[in-house]
Amino acid sequence: MFKNYFLVTLRGLRKNVTYSFINIAGLSIGITCSLLILLWVFDELSYNKFLPKSDRLYQVWINATFDGKINSWTSLPLPTYEALKTENSNIKNTAVTDWGGDHLFTVGDKRITKRAFYASEEFLEMFQFPLIKGNAASVLDDPTSIVITEEMAKTFFGEADPINQIIRVDNKSDLKVTGVLKDVPKNSSFQFDFLLTWKLNEETNKWVKEGKTNWGNNSFQIFMELNDPSNQHAVDQAIKGLIVKKDPEDYKRELFLHPLLKWRLSSEFENGKEGEGRMAFVKMFGLIAIFILVIACINFMNLSTARSERRAREVGIRKSVGSRRHELIFQFIGESLFISTVAFLIAILLAQLLMPYYNNLVDKKLFIDYTSFEFWLFALALIFFTGVVSGSYPAFYLSSFQPVKVLKGKVQVGKNASLPRKVLVTLQFGFSIFLIIGTIIIHQQIQHVKGRALGYDQQNLITVDYTEEIGKNFRPIKLELLQTGVVNSVTKSNSPITQIYSNNFLGWPGKPESQKVIFATIATEYDYTKTMGIKILEGRDFSEDFKSDSMAIMVNKAAMDLMQLKNPIGEKLDLWGRKRELIGIVDNVLMGDPFQQARPMFVVLNPEWAGAVTIRLEKTKDLAASLKKVEAIFKKYSPAYPFEYKFADQEFAKKFTDINMTSRLASLFAFLAIVITGLGLFGLAAFAAEQRTKEIGIRKVMGASVSSLVGLMSKDFSKLVVVAFLISSPVAWWLLNQHLQQYKYRVEIEWWVFPLTGLIALIFAIAIVSTQALRAAHANPAVSLRSD
Repeated sequence: MFKNYFLVTLRGLRKNVTYSFINIAGLSIGITCSLLILLWVFDELSYNKFLPKSDRLYQVWINATFDGKINSWTSLPLPTYEALKTENSNIKNTAVTDWGGDHLFTVGDKRITKRAFYASEEFLEMFQFPLIKGNAASVLDDPTSIVITEEMAKTFFGEADPINQIIRVDNKSDLKVTGVLKDVPKNSSFQFDFLLTWKLNEETNKWVKEGKTNWGNNSFQIFMELNDPSNQHAVDQAIKGLIVKKDPEDYKRELFLHPLLKWRLSSEFENGKEGEGRMAFVKMFGLIAIFILVIACINFMNLSTARSERRAREVGIRKSVGSRRHELIFQFIGESLFISTVAFLIAILLAQLLMPYYNNLVDKKLFIDYTSFEFWLFALALIFFTGVVSGSYPAFYLSSFQPVKVLKGKVQVGKNASLPRKVLVTLQFGFSIFLIIGTIIIHQQIQHVKGRALGYDQQNLITVDYTEEIGKNFRPIKLELLQTGVVNSVTKSNSPITQIYSNNFLGWPGKPESQKVIFATIATEYDYTKTMGIKILEGRDFSEDFKSDSMAIMVNKAAMDLMQLKNPIGEKLDLWGRKRELIGIVDNVLMGDPFQQARPMFVVLNPEWAGAVTIRLEKTKDLAASLKKVEAIFKKYSPAYPFEYKFADQEFAKKFTDINMTSRLASLFAFLAIVITGLGLFGLAAFAAEQRTKEIGIRKVMGASVSSLVGLMSKDFSKLVVVAFLISSPVAWWLLNQHLQQYKYRVEIEWWVFPLTGLIALIFAIAIVSTQALRAAHANPAVSLRSD
């Protein structure tokens, strides 16, 4: 019996090559898209799950109420690290880290700048990143120790044993390798090449030394391991008031735990409530994968039911010789499963061929793990789902035919199935129109944000990371850079123009005692506004002509809108327990999230608090020559460090990485959804033309023009597209409007997007149907009417 079913299936595929190709091609493209999307989705969902204790690890966060809402962040006072250890019996361990950024690592003549951070001795015991060499309980105990990844071990020492080898860090500390880690997976929230000990940080960083008893300095990342994850709520309640208990004058910072497994996808909080964050993208692409697969399945269902008349006599004969309905259902679903299996195998091949390009698109290293049991289980489930969904309706429909009526020719099966086919085609176009509208709106949102005023000039602006050697020689470096003729101005600050590294409270005359507002904080030296190209709206910049500027302050327009000072210049503002004179008001500068409004900000003169050197280059056609002159000066005063710089416009562009990827993926899969829909429509149009061959022949004999015949055939399909547009447009508007609400700075959804999308879909449908309509209209009526 199975052999017979198999032979019938192959015979049917050979007999209807065009329709078989459309079915298999549509399913293959649909499954390929779904596979690629789901690989990305599963990778996002897999973050941090490789860690053995992933269900018991948490980061400690702060909730603090000010600015009229609850604000959440991850930076904590350093004393919290030790205080938490004894706060509750359910707490097994705590660890503290301090993001050290990029450091210079030197072994002999080999010098590289790589990511590293400082971690307390408990870190590896808690997170258990796999160690190839060394003991997790002791590798971070000694301040002169360093733990490196396998890649760095090979880079510096080749095949030699790296343990006890010496690496010089930042040209000042000689550290001994005590452990070698397996390379950190890409699906880890921690990304580093080296681990430095917390004890070294205490010895070399004055901020850490001073912070050990300072409950007001929110600068450190603290993590916790629980004995049992079911105790999270009890621990949350126990630690909630720790800071207020230790510091009664505190502004009510409350601690809470955020699970490790949520860090990647759900680390955005709005007014103290956990938001969707990146999970919104995961859900969106998961839905797109389902949409595309359903569109492909609809093609199969439509073409199968449309061509049911060809198989009606087969069903009638089989029933008349004793076949039961469930046997016919089994046969037809079996045929569908066979086609799904073929389509899946083709999809696997397509996915492998496209994988390098797809990885480049999503900036990941995705691959299909053929050794994974879960993959093959998923593959079987996908084949079964596709086969059953695609074949169920045709199977039940075809098997319902009455053999007597069919064999007497009294059943017009094509008409009986027309309504479900119309519904399914409408659904296909509804999905496709929704994806097109979504793609357009996302693109508009990106362009809207990219086109907003930044408040500074990005052109020819570069930043160089601040080092101890640069700090010692900053004055001569600045003077010599200005003397090269290729540099317009130079400054230094605690953060580059594209980032905010510090936030603080500020007081002003008339501020209510209960009101607390956090300000972005910029510490700089002279020529900051000149170098950045920031407009001074009122007052002046810091100047060497005014010795009192060490106690002066500037604020931005957003701060002035908040403070509402009538005569601001000369007013005294409260900062860190001291009064500072307001000397200038600058334009709003977009440093943080480009999708949010510019925050209140203040600028103080503090040359010792530096993290970046910013250089404004003169406009030139030979940028490479200018950079060589700048490099020569940095190498003169900081020879141990390689000269590395970043362009401000490129760093700003990185803020759009996620949404650019979303836009590209949405555009790609919207296009492929349209292609799959087009394939199905082509098949249905060909069938409709074939069904109406005699009608068209008669109309042509009676004098109908080719254009009228094409219009006649296109009319039915055009109605379906219009219905799909009317249904999907309001749904798309509502969902996209909800999506845009997460952005303070967002585009308004323009009305013209909807009719434009509908018009594109209509033209696309008419173009496809017209190819078959023209073919039928140009056919010789004598041939089509010969049998009559």
